[in-house]
Amino acid sequence: MNARVSASAMREALTKPWMALQIFQGNNALSRVPEHYKKFYWEWKVAPKAPVHYIPEEGNFKKLPNGEIQPVQNLPLKLLQPKEIHEGIWGGEAIIKGFYKRKPYVRRMPHYWVPTLKKTVLYSEILDRYMNVTVTERTLNLIDENYGFDNYILNTPPADLMSELAVKLRREMLLSLAQGTLHPDNPAKRKELLNRFEKHIIPVEEAEWYGLNTKEAATKQKLIEEKASAPVPLKEAFRQEFIEYLKTNKVDMEEIKGEITESTSGSNWISSLNPFGKK
Repeated sequence: MNARVSASAMREALTKPWMALQIFQGNNALSRVPEHYKKFYWEWKVAPKAPVHYIPEEGNFKKLPNGEIQPVQNLPLKLLQPKEIHEGIWGGEAIIKGFYKRKPYVRRMPHYWVPTLKKTVLYSEILDRYMNVTVTERTLNLIDENYGFDNYILNTPPADLMSELAVKLRREMLLSLAQGTLHPDNPAKRKELLNRFEKHIIPVEEAEWYGLNTKEAATKQKLIEEKASAPVPLKEAFRQEFIEYLKTNKVDMEEIKGEITESTSGSNWISSLNPFGKK
């Protein structure tokens, strides 16, 4: 008999599919990473990609010339992602493996379709940096459609960016926007960019996790846990408790300083009467 699935578990599986990924299950460091990182990883590695290598058919059914009705099946092609794809920005393109038949009565042969790559220089307004990047023609077209390199990186879903270089640049842009460190020598330009990309500003903690691969995320989580479990000297704990006490009770610091001065002056007056004291 199959176990019944609770409504809350079913709702979470539909609204938060990243929580059910196998890589985040078990008792390891990745299972304890923040939820926003799990969401990013799902959007980067699991979410459906834009149809780049095929033209999707519209509707649910189609009618063949012989009158037969068949369901429409838009199955994405399997893409091969070599390590070079993470060193550039290919605009959603990848390598396709298949078969090519030159003549009707000739045996088909295996074939690889590789996108045409080119070197170009890209400029980021947020990072104020020129970069020599390997791209495809589709990447340049998408940059033009988004009216700039920064808009392309920030507006494109991580699944369509694909490359690790692209999500690393996006992480760096998000950190600059969240911390407000862009263009330190030009306040007017900084204010303009912050207003233009206001919708992309996220908390600093979330931006620090964005764009990390699983190895980097696990290492970061382990360092956070080691720092949290490290022993704290008692003087540091007492100092923090005293500061919190002053904040909660709103103690007047000037009054405390006055009391300390009076007690110090009184002790000096008493010590002057001590015949055995140092003069």
